[in-house]
Amino acid sequence: MVSHRGIGLLVGYLVVLMYAQGEYLFAIMTLILSSLGLYIFANRKAYAWRYVYPGMAGMGLFVLFPLICTIAIAFTNYSSTNQLTFERAQQVLMDRQYQAGKTFNFGLYPNGNEWTLALTDGESGKNYVSDKFTFGGAQKIQLKEVDALPEGERGNLRVITQNRQALSQITAVLPDETRVVMSSLRQFSGTRPLYTLTENGELTNNQTSVKYAPNDHVGYYESVNADGSWAGEQLSPGYTVTIGWKNFLRVFHDDGIQKPFLAIFVWTVIFSVLTVILTVAVGMVLACVVQWESLKGKAVYRLLLILPYAVPSFIRY
Repeated sequence: MVSHRGIGLLVGYLVVLMYAQGEYLFAIMTLILSSLGLYIFANRKAYAWRYVYPGMAGMGLFVLFPLICTIAIAFTNYSSTNQLTFERAQQVLMDRQYQAGKTFNFGLYPNGNEWTLALTDGESGKNYVSDKFTFGGAQKIQLKEVDALPEGERGNLRVITQNRQALSQITAVLPDETRVVMSSLRQFSGTRPLYTLTENGELTNNQTSVKYAPNDHVGYYESVNADGSWAGEQLSPGYTVTIGWKNFLRVFHDDGIQKPFLAIFVWTVIFSVLTVILTVAVGMVLACVVQWESLKGKAVYRLLLILPYAVPSFIRY
């Protein structure tokens, strides 16, 4: 039988793992529920709570916890474009590349379990060929200039597609130390990072020289003018920030939200009021009818009226 100490160590490991992954709310919830559970089931003085704890834990996990998360999210700009943390959004932008320099057509030549990579410069017609290699993670392959392409059958598009992931991890180094990577199913080309991170936290577009600064009011990297004012161009993905009551104020200020919201709200109120009135009125009429002394078959009518309530309960129990 697993001891309480073993369960405690397992819970502690899971909490630390959740915290390390940035899932702070789940870590706190797991710590609270597990600590209470261990205390209740390990302490004889809390024996009576063993019958109440499962229900309370379920209510906390499936009702209170989602409710708290929903309320917390309502005060942020969390959306389909603002799901990441600032650090993760910045890293996604920093990983973007753009094509720079020459483009080379490439061919892949099989040699048993090994391969030969050949590049052809479309402008000068020069050919570059690698030594035999095997696929396996990120690697740099040195190419040398040759007069003709390798002999043998060249891998077709299906072969290239099957090995696309492995090819994307290869950096081909030309004799002049130019480095190129796979840019499409038929070409290798030189690439450069699209954005450069400056010391003050801004991103500079290496193609257009436009600068972008993090705008914590909207949760995006946004372009800035020379005087430091916002220019309006935003980079996606954005990141999650706290915006206070702005989501609630949009109900009153944004016509695209205000009109549908008011229409749905008014209809909900009308539907609720009419439902109560009609239910009471129809129920009162039926109750008076089945109490009418001159009515024949009152027992049958009463049975038919009670069946919708009795049958589901009977089936459930």
